[in-house]
Amino acid sequence: MLPGLEGVELGLYGRTVSYAQFLYPTNALDRHKPSVDLTLPLPFSRNSIPRSYPSSRLNSTVGLDLGLEDSDYDPNMLSDPQWPCGKHKRVLIFASYMTTVIEYVKPSDLKKDMNETFKEKFPHIKLTLSKIRSLKREIRLVGEESCLQPVTIAMAFVYFEKLVLQGRLNKQNRKLVAAACLLLAAKISSDLKKQEVKQLIDKLEERFRISRRELIAFEFTILVALEMALYLPESKVMPHYRQLVQQT
Repeated sequence: MLPGLEGVELGLYGRTVSYAQFLYPTNALDRHKPSVDLTLPLPFSRNSIPRSYPSSRLNSTVGLDLGLEDSDYDPNMLSDPQWPCGKHKRVLIFASYMTTVIEYVKPSDLKKDMNETFKEKFPHIKLTLSKIRSLKREIRLVGEESCLQPVTIAMAFVYFEKLVLQGRLNKQNRKLVAAACLLLAAKISSDLKKQEVKQLIDKLEERFRISRRELIAFEFTILVALEMALYLPESKVMPHYRQLVQQT
């Protein structure tokens, strides 16, 4: 039995399941948006603007901002530098400026306080903030070891954080989700050859201590959970990309 993903059901064995509601008609070679048939029912969880990408999509790793914004996802939410401060900060407001004073506290107490504050704000998320950030570090390390571009790692961060904020991760599937997000990002944004994909899977298997059979089988589960929206608006990827570039 493979670990499942919270709220995602692929159907019983042998049963045909359609995911057509996640697909939009596109023409990568057409610069003009196709006309919209208003009689077609569109999913409520995604914006009802048809997808149409210019020919630059074929050579680009990030989708253009063409009205495809996901208003439910904030790329800065889990990377907010204020999280580690917790209750140990004091904001001082003066006539012409404002400053923040953070008192000294033991790292263990700070980590505990940060996770408690995060749990209060996001009770539906089953992982602690420190564990989420630890998994993102593992994603970055594997990406760098595999010579993937920062934009590819940034896309993996977006996939991963979307699933985290949806409350789909738990202790059993967290490593599979992290590994599958990087694998999907590498496939969609990098021109990897067969041998390079195999090497990436080997590194993911070793780093996250998972089975490649489970990882490959879990890819489609992640794809469905993301509603097959792997091409991302630039505004969702760039905050992660900038942080990655600053760290290198």
